[in-house]
Amino acid sequence: MTCGERNRFFSAKGTGENARSPSKIKSMTRMPSSEITPDQDAIVGEVEVAAPPDRVFLALTDPAQLIRWWGDDICKTSVWEMDARLGGKWRFAASDPSGKIVVNGVRDFEAYGEITEFDPPHVLAYTWLGNWHDHPEQPSMARWELSATKAGTRVKVTHSGLAVQPIARKDYAGGWPGLLELLRKYCE
Repeated sequence: MTCGERNRFFSAKGTGENARSPSKIKSMTRMPSSEITPDQDAIVGEVEVAAPPDRVFLALTDPAQLIRWWGDDICKTSVWEMDARLGGKWRFAASDPSGKIVVNGVRDFEAYGEITEFDPPHVLAYTWLGNWHDHPEQPSMARWELSATKAGTRVKVTHSGLAVQPIARKDYAGGWPGLLELLRKYCE
């Protein structure tokens, strides 16, 4: 997930000064929300998806589906690979065709890691190393939690290990809500 600046329109509804508190996130509507934790180490985003957890989990783990929804015309995803199992590897590549989006001097974004938790259709977690990070050699962690609701699935993503990655953290604060919206639209 990058090209986060393209999703700044979500900022007024869910990040920065207007971020929802954890208690308000629990009673959220279908609009994605996110917050930066007080220790500046993580971005926590949530959205309600009108689809069952199995459907959402498959969208998060099947490379053929990931390449279809993870990105948009502003930030094109060109590669999505995932060996969906504990210890499996994943990677993606994306870029802005106009070349206008640059994070930490990087225009062609690549990320990769290893799956550390795999409990379908409830939990997916993986290490995350991004070439646009302030410290690209230092892994962060993305953890997806899916909970069944009357309306479908509550999706919570926590991207942690960002305390020493201020530029990447800012990118993710704008990017995760947009990505959650893309997931919601794809699954519904």
